Amino acid sequence: MRTPVGLCAWRLLAGLASPLAPLLLRQRVARGKEDRTRLNERLGIASMPRPEGRLIWVHGASVGESLSALPLIEKLLEDGAKVLVTSGTVTSATIMKQRLPKGALHHYVPLDTPRAVARFLDHWRPDAGLFVESDLWPNLILGAHARGVRLALVNARISARSAERWRLAKRSVATLLGAFDVVLAQDEDVAARFRKLGARNVQVAGSLKADAPPLAANEAALAALRQQIGTRPVLLAAQTHPGEDETILPAHDLLRARFPDLLTILVPRHVERGGDLEMLCGSRASKRRSTGSAITAQTAIYIADTMGEMGLFYRLAPFCFIGATLVPLGGHNPLEPAALHCAVLAGPHTASAATAYEAVLSAQGFGLVHNSADIAREATRLLLDPDVAAQAGEAAARGAATLSGAVGRTVTALRQMLDARA
Repeated sequence: MRTPVGLCAWRLLAGLASPLAPLLLRQRVARGKEDRTRLNERLGIASMPRPEGRLIWVHGASVGESLSALPLIEKLLEDGAKVLVTSGTVTSATIMKQRLPKGALHHYVPLDTPRAVARFLDHWRPDAGLFVESDLWPNLILGAHARGVRLALVNARISARSAERWRLAKRSVATLLGAFDVVLAQDEDVAARFRKLGARNVQVAGSLKADAPPLAANEAALAALRQQIGTRPVLLAAQTHPGEDETILPAHDLLRARFPDLLTILVPRHVERGGDLEMLCGSRASKRRSTGSAITAQTAIYIADTMGEMGLFYRLAPFCFIGATLVPLGGHNPLEPAALHCAVLAGPHTASAATAYEAVLSAQGFGLVHNSADIAREATRLLLDPDVAAQAGEAAARGAATLSGAVGRTVTALRQMLDARA
């Protein structure tokens, strides 16, 4: 079958851009987007030898995808495979260094140029490649497929809006998805979208995030924060984006009228926004965690602009607002707070994890908010009665637990894929 024009054009443009790759990477280093010491990995040049034996390659674009794959990686290691994990961001590399189980390796994903991809695949020679969610690079996927690498799209998801955009390049998308031996979708709606786009052997396995262990927390840091907060009521807004903090802060003001010692903890999705949030707080007394500032009795807003500490804050509050839901970004993972018995409030934009939000919010019996007044109303009810808040956290955990089992179903499907191609 002839390669669609769109994919041919991508390969041509990527090839022409190859000589500019080092310059591009140096520019990204200057912006903090690349690791200066590991730039060769982005050019496909390996920084470590390939381990002997069967090598399973797991690729996740960034932190969320990489973390969701951890339970799967552990199972693959238990099966005796060697595991190579690739991702594309500095943050994900930092988190993987901390969280990857012994025996798994991390390498930056190569740029999607023919030369970088060829170097990467020639060195690592993976037996199978597992792409998490939907980070699909044409040269990387088609290059691996041409070498006989067995490919699976795991924890696969695509929104209705994205599927419509993909249909504009239907032949190219169908060719790309056709390279996968199996597509393991998070739910039936997602599976139907992938089938319409031309994927073959699409199965529903559920979300790997439902099987993820609870987020870790440094015990000393947790104890210190608990001591600083004392008995003060806490409003937690987790992983917020621009446009949401402007809703949380007025909700904080409404609540302070009823709870004058309220502490609001803002955890921005992108830590570089800490300075912007400090300015946004205006006359409200604020402290930033990245500066080492401790919470005092006068602190009204605590800006948690540090990486990898979400597990701390979900343990400090009986409930939280989850970001990317008041702005049309699809919502961040509600299963993480639910697993720690932290009840969830969320806006209407939950398409990125619709099944998870439905399970958690339905179990709670509440949680949908649209504005500052809604957040203040729900928070007031939960802050006035700690028993109600605790019961809501228990319900959230039960709702999240109903979605478990995806790792087992994924491993079974992968074994079948490997056996079929052996």
